[in-house]
Amino acid sequence: QVKLVESGGGSVQAGESLTLSCTAPGFTANYCGMEWYRQVEGKEREWLSTISTRTGATYADSVKGRFTASRDEGSDTVYLLMSSLTPEDTANYSCRPFRPPGGRWKCNEYLGQGTQVTVSS
Repeated sequence: QVKLVESGGGSVQAGESLTLSCTAPGFTANYCGMEWYRQVEGKEREWLSTISTRTGATYADSVKGRFTASRDEGSDTVYLLMSSLTPEDTANYSCRPFRPPGGRWKCNEYLGQGTQVTVSS
């Protein structure tokens, strides 16, 4: 498996912004897409966003208009800009590469731990 490098989490006040980054070596060469999730301890994982070359970026209703996903193919990095954060956004955030049509099976071989985001009121 290939290790993901996730960063950008931290503690912020409500209304502030954070940008998460997820570097997946080989992500571009393998034609991978990327999904963002978050999870609060004791609750189910929540899908936030998908970004791929073919479909662009899509978002869950809970973050649409506040979160923006983007990718830098030169550095194999995907970003999640999170704006207007609220305490309800407090969670462990993770990225997960996936194999879209035309992508290589290596897209399913990444492993990461996520990054914690804490928003105070």
